[in-house]
Amino acid sequence: MIHIKSKREVEILRKSNRIVAEVLLHLKDMVAPGRTGKDLDQAAERMIRQMGGVPAFKGYRGYPGSVCVSINEQVVHGIPDSRAFAEGDIVSLDLGAVYEGYVGDAALTVPVGGIDEESQRLLAVTEQALMKGIQKARRGNRLFDISHAIQSYVEEHGFSVVRDFTGHGIGREMHEDPQIPNFGTPGTGDRLKEGMVFALEPMVNAGDWRVRVLNDGWTVITADGKRSAHFEHSIAITDGEPLILSLP
Repeated sequence: MIHIKSKREVEILRKSNRIVAEVLLHLKDMVAPGRTGKDLDQAAERMIRQMGGVPAFKGYRGYPGSVCVSINEQVVHGIPDSRAFAEGDIVSLDLGAVYEGYVGDAALTVPVGGIDEESQRLLAVTEQALMKGIQKARRGNRLFDISHAIQSYVEEHGFSVVRDFTGHGIGREMHEDPQIPNFGTPGTGDRLKEGMVFALEPMVNAGDWRVRVLNDGWTVITADGKRSAHFEHSIAITDGEPLILSLP
């Protein structure tokens, strides 16, 4: 697990995450009926490189794309392809970039045109659950205070958190210790210390929490076929408010 100890490290992490944030905003604007995951993937790689970064996902454990594009019941790790987005879909975009050896990582879920009321609520609850988790990411708190904040908010609103995939430490590597589940018992887990850097990422299902992986070896879908949303920020623990690194 990385512990950032210098302003220079903060600046580089902020830059890697700013690349991610700005590219995600561009991809969000691109999402429309008729667009495809491949369209977004090509744009993402081009922009990351233009901004001085390297796509963190491309080639990672064999993953073929620069951005994960997960549609409707796809939870995470969807491979960008030629499937056209349709009015009413929801599309989760997960993106990573490396800048000067440090990794930035963030995600969001985007509506394609007008979406149904439950999908609107799913997106709003997932994004707010992320913010609830971030609020608990303070020096002196416990790791699972974050997890519990996310879980309790999601379940209060009738949705479920995915249990098979988690948030994680991040820094010089994409996935570092510790794993940060989106469920847990408050007051337990490692004590949070200044300088720790985490990627928090609630994955929230409209139905049951169970998921399965498709035959491509990557795409995770809900077991019951209901929709899923995904929001993520990379943050640093400070001596005060948590620092959200992945803001534009």
